[in-house]
Amino acid sequence: MTTPDTMSSVARRINEVAFLTGEFTLRSGIVSDHYFDKYAFEADPKLLSDICDLLAPRVPDSAEVLVGMELGGVPIATMLSQRTGLPLALARKEPKTYGTARQIEGPEVSGKNAFIVEDVITSGGAVSDSIAVLRDLGATVTQVLCVINRGDPNPPLLNERNVTLDALFTEETLNQHR
Repeated sequence: MTTPDTMSSVARRINEVAFLTGEFTLRSGIVSDHYFDKYAFEADPKLLSDICDLLAPRVPDSAEVLVGMELGGVPIATMLSQRTGLPLALARKEPKTYGTARQIEGPEVSGKNAFIVEDVITSGGAVSDSIAVLRDLGATVTQVLCVINRGDPNPPLLNERNVTLDALFTEETLNQHR
């Protein structure tokens, strides 16, 4: 059971290891004076485990396959796959140019309810691109789960695709624990 103390503790720990100040250009092209270094919290095994303990109850019963976004969503989705028993697919930003030449790796997603897992979302651009690929492969995608949403609570790029976003933390909630 998630308690406010647990959420507060994890939020403080994310801020301690991953909140950076300076000048950063985000994937969306936005220049920001702060940044959440997702690799810092994903590289801490205890913190990543605690984050996934909080995320696991948010995975809907309707999910049939988890999809981890390259690169930062992969460790989170992998641990959630272990927690939930759901199979794991991996979404590349681009199809690889060798071997299978696939953009979505792992189990077949056609006819499955795919649940996307990401680390940090600002505009939802990378996720939106993967939604299109998954749907072209025959998957149903209606929900995305992320650790931190640092942008609009309902990102327009996801709304355009009729996909809802569930964020463990928003930038505002993390600010309350800094």
